[in-house]
Amino acid sequence: MRDSSETAAAAAGVRHGGRRAAAGRWAILAAAVLWGLSATLARFVFRDRDVPPLTAVELRLVFAVLVLLPWMLMARRDSLRIARSDAGGLLVLGLFGVAAVQGSYYFAIARLGVGLAILLQYLAPTLVVLWDVVRGRPVRRATWGSIACALLGTTLLVGAVDPRTLRADPLGWAVGFSSAAIFAFYIVRTKAALARHPAETVLLYTFAIAAVFWGFVTPPWRILAAHYPPDLWVLFLALGLFSTLVPFALFNLGLARVSAVEAGILATSEPVIAVAAAALFLGEHPTPVQVLGAAFVLVAAVLATLGGAPEAPQPGQG
Repeated sequence: MRDSSETAAAAAGVRHGGRRAAAGRWAILAAAVLWGLSATLARFVFRDRDVPPLTAVELRLVFAVLVLLPWMLMARRDSLRIARSDAGGLLVLGLFGVAAVQGSYYFAIARLGVGLAILLQYLAPTLVVLWDVVRGRPVRRATWGSIACALLGTTLLVGAVDPRTLRADPLGWAVGFSSAAIFAFYIVRTKAALARHPAETVLLYTFAIAAVFWGFVTPPWRILAAHYPPDLWVLFLALGLFSTLVPFALFNLGLARVSAVEAGILATSEPVIAVAAAALFLGEHPTPVQVLGAAFVLVAAVLATLGGAPEAPQPGQG
C-alpha cells in the first residue's frame, strides 16, 4: 500500500508540474503576441507621431508603475517589502536589465525597423544556451535543434528585409546586436530574482528604477513642454499596459515555471507576430523567404517544449 501511495503521489506531482509548465509556456507565448503587436504601435508612434524612442520608453514605464503600484497597495502590500540585501540585485536588474533592454529595443526599432530590430534581439536565447555551456550545464538535443531552427528562421527573416534597412548606420546595428546580449542578461537575472521575490515585486522595483533612470535622460518637464495631444497620451498608456506591464508580467509568470533557455526560445515567436503586424498595419509585406523563416521559428518554439523539465514554484507562485 505504501509503495502504491508513493507512486500515486509521485504521479500527481508530475501531472501538477506538467500543468504548471504548460501554463508557463502559454503565458510566454501570450507575452510574445503582445510584444509583437505593440512593436508595430511603437513604430507608429516613432515614425508617424515624431516621438523620440527614449521618451516612449520612459512613459511606458511610468504608466506601468502608476497602474501596478496602486494594485499592489490594495492587494499585495506584503510584496512591497524587500530585504536591504536584495536592493542591489534589483537595482542592477532595473538598470542593466529593464532600462537597457527597453532602451536598446526601442532605439533599434526606430533605426532598423520593427522586424530587424526584434529579430536581432532574439539572438538572446542562443546566448543563454552558450552561458549554460560555459557553466557546464547539460543542454538537451532538442534545445540545440530549437536554437538551430530559431537561428535559421532569424537569418531568413533578416535576409529578406529592405536593403535600405541593411545599410543602416553602424550605431543602429551596434545597438540592435547589443540588445540580444542585454535581453539574455535580463532573462538570466530575472530568473534568479524570481527565486527570491514574487513576480509583482520584481516588476514594480525594476520598472520604477528604469523609469527614474530614463527620467534623468529625458526630464519630465521636457516631455510636458512637447505638448503632446490627448490621443497620443492614450497611445502612451496603451504602450505602458500592453507593451510593458501585461507582457512582462506574463513573461515573468512563465519564466518562474520553465527554464531560462526554454523561456527565451518560446519568446522568439514574437518576430512572427511582429512581421505579420507590420505587414497588416504598416504595409511592410513579408516575402516567401520571410514566411519560411517564420515557419522555422515556430518549429523552434515547438522543439523547445520537448522534454522540458518544469521548474519548482517560486515565491508567490501557485
